[in-house]
Amino acid sequence: MKTYISDIIDRIGVPKLTIAVFLMCGITMLFDGYDNMIVSYTMPQIAKEWALSPVLTGSLVSWGLLGLLVGGFCAGVLSDAIGRKKTLILSCLLYSLFSGLIYFAQSFETFAVFRVLSGFGLGACLPVSITLVSEYVPTKNRGVFVTSIFAFFLAGWVVAGIVAMFVVPALGWRFCYLIGAVPALYAIVLAIYQLESTRWLLMKGHEAAAFALLNRLERSANATVTNFTPGSITIPAQPAVVGPAALFTRQFLRYTVSLALIYFFGSMIVYGVTGWLPSLFMAKGMTVVKSYSLAVGTNTAAVLAGILSGYVGDRIGRKATLMIGFGVAGIVVVLFGYSSSTGQLIASSVLFGFFANFALTGVQPMLVETYPTAFRNTGVAFSQAFGRLGSMSGPLAAGFAQGIGFGFTGTLAMFVMPAIICVIILLFFKRETKGKTLEVLAQEIMTKG
Repeated sequence: MKTYISDIIDRIGVPKLTIAVFLMCGITMLFDGYDNMIVSYTMPQIAKEWALSPVLTGSLVSWGLLGLLVGGFCAGVLSDAIGRKKTLILSCLLYSLFSGLIYFAQSFETFAVFRVLSGFGLGACLPVSITLVSEYVPTKNRGVFVTSIFAFFLAGWVVAGIVAMFVVPALGWRFCYLIGAVPALYAIVLAIYQLESTRWLLMKGHEAAAFALLNRLERSANATVTNFTPGSITIPAQPAVVGPAALFTRQFLRYTVSLALIYFFGSMIVYGVTGWLPSLFMAKGMTVVKSYSLAVGTNTAAVLAGILSGYVGDRIGRKATLMIGFGVAGIVVVLFGYSSSTGQLIASSVLFGFFANFALTGVQPMLVETYPTAFRNTGVAFSQAFGRLGSMSGPLAAGFAQGIGFGFTGTLAMFVMPAIICVIILLFFKRETKGKTLEVLAQEIMTKG
């Protein structure tokens, strides 16, 4: 009888050691989210200091996203080659150190260079964290654990808003980036305590190391410790093609294209709106603190959405979850644009933050469930990297709309189109992945396509 790692992990459940892996990835993502979003909260002050046009102001967000695009894709390939843990540590060091250097930037050009370089690390962290967690959790809980990791990232957005609310008026925008260098110290914690993926170890032929980690998991769960012997755990047949080229083979091409497009348009909505929220609120005559508070409220709703998205997806399916999220987000963003009173702004911004991120976060489990271990992180990273193009184009489009006089209403209302496109793509997406082990999913797609 074949025994897969999923069989062992499903039997063990969620012991303390699995929670430790999850939390260490989560904290890394919290720091990542802070460094990612702090630019949105400092954008009004930077634009004023350097007298930037609306389009250049929007590009403050986009420069970092360019780094995320390159770093994210390269990290996927690197992680499949050298391991999840090493790549995660490297990403943490990169994004924190270069974010800290922005404190010393004296021009738009210097800011852009440092932001791109920090983006390499920011982009690498997300796909690696999601992949590592997905390879440690039971099948029935995979959706909620994966989306909860993304919720840590969104929680970093909330922390960024709270920090900016107090630091910017008192110490100026630069100190926000100096704080962003703190996670460099956390890389030491990851080096000492974080675990490598047992699936990756087994795939690379490091059976003894994989068996040792599985025994640690069993002891952590107070389960019977198994005496694993060479060949006792089955490794699914490896695909003939691995690496980036594998994403575009006959079996994976349609899934790669569909998921990349959904992530592109979903990211366009989320970053296009949230990246400009503080500036748009201030343009409506709100104070810095009030505009930041509303943006923080929107991102807090996003954190809750991230957790709930995985829970719902584990019950009703991935596709239905995404269609609900994108469909409602498209309606809410239009209502948001037509909000006039403070109460309407608060309600619509929170609802937008919830449903837009409910949808985008819900994509994460589908990414890890589509590709086999040999190039899982490469597949996850590709879709997320392609999505960065949407993340970049969203703020630029909003800046262009502002520059030609669209105003608050027009700028927000134009984001209904990406939501509609995502719903249309999902109507033609036939595969459901909830409730199936990663090994079964890999075999299905290799045999049936």
